[in-house]
Amino acid sequence: MHCRNKILILCLIFLHTALYAQNKDELKLQKEKLLDEIDYTTNLLNNIKSSKVKSLNYLNVLAIQIKKREQFLSALNAEFTLLDRKIRTTELSLEETLNEIKEEEAFLTNLKQEYSKMIYAAFRQKDSRNDIVFIISASDFNQAYKRILYLKQYASFRKSQAEKITESKNRLKSKNIELSLQKDNYIKESSSKKNLAKRKIKELESINLSKSEKQDLVKSLNKSEKVYKNKIKDKQKKTKKLDDQIRRIIEEEISKLNVDKSEKNIYSLTPEAIALSKEFSNNKGKLPWPLEKGVIIASYGKQKHSVFAGVETFNNGIDIATDPNSAVRAVFDGIVSRIFFIKGEGKAILINHGEFYSVYSGLADVSVKAAQKVASKEKIGVVSTNKDENKTQLHFEIWKGYEKADPSSWLYNGY
Repeated sequence: MHCRNKILILCLIFLHTALYAQNKDELKLQKEKLLDEIDYTTNLLNNIKSSKVKSLNYLNVLAIQIKKREQFLSALNAEFTLLDRKIRTTELSLEETLNEIKEEEAFLTNLKQEYSKMIYAAFRQKDSRNDIVFIISASDFNQAYKRILYLKQYASFRKSQAEKITESKNRLKSKNIELSLQKDNYIKESSSKKNLAKRKIKELESINLSKSEKQDLVKSLNKSEKVYKNKIKDKQKKTKKLDDQIRRIIEEEISKLNVDKSEKNIYSLTPEAIALSKEFSNNKGKLPWPLEKGVIIASYGKQKHSVFAGVETFNNGIDIATDPNSAVRAVFDGIVSRIFFIKGEGKAILINHGEFYSVYSGLADVSVKAAQKVASKEKIGVVSTNKDENKTQLHFEIWKGYEKADPSSWLYNGY
């Protein structure tokens, strides 16, 4: 029964160690990614703050940073839980090893006592008995043979006892080494747990400070509600204008194809365009970002405003905050369908990928021409910066025919 329990404990320790290592590696990668994003948003906030104007843009970036910090705190909590379980497993292993050492010590003591008695008995009989005389004094051959076997068995038993003592000593030494390693691991794990607890407290303090700053900023912005609501309306108008232009361009592109008039929106693509469409579709969730560095500060779809109650906006794509003068890249192979201009928003590029289209809006400069073939990750322009708000953002959209899609689900780690 004891052996079965021991095997069960060893299996549990092995499985837990394997799972811990796997989960720990996953958490490490998650934490590294979140830390990079937190550092990046910190730099963005510092750049915006340098203009001495804490605008809606600053608030949006701050809200994303709070979200990332909370995700990082969740990762720390998960790591803390894993480490706590690992410590309990190590404690169980320590206890099991200590019990094994006690059993081995008792076994060794018993072996030594038996061996001592045997040696003592042999010493007492040494003078009174000679092995050769003992054999030849037998009454017959059969008795002599038995006495020879007895002496051999006795010598073999003594040798066996000595070997058992040596083996037991070696096992005990091995167990003590194992115990020492387990104790070292326990000390390291306990130290890591304490450091992790301190890190959690520090991160929580940072989150609370950021939330407090966010609340103060919301109060400040509410004082200029009329001004900002007018800006929101202006932004919605520009969004509608961009949407209309994209739709018109796509309609023009589709009209060049063989459209089936009997069914709405049914058109035929060239074999090359069909292959490109398939490749694009197969890369959903794996497309490169249109910027080398950036953080999504406005998601796709209907959004409640972060400051003004009752105000809702609809985003046809995503807005990515980035550094000034950042290069804008094509997310996939394609052909530049059109380059156009939105007043107050800068230049925009629409790239065709078969039945799919990608849109890049808010560019200061464009480095491609209409009808030009572009490759994935190829530079197509430079993002513009709104100097009034010190805001550098790229607006990015994906369309499939006449239908808009959520770009986050198409980009690698977009969520």
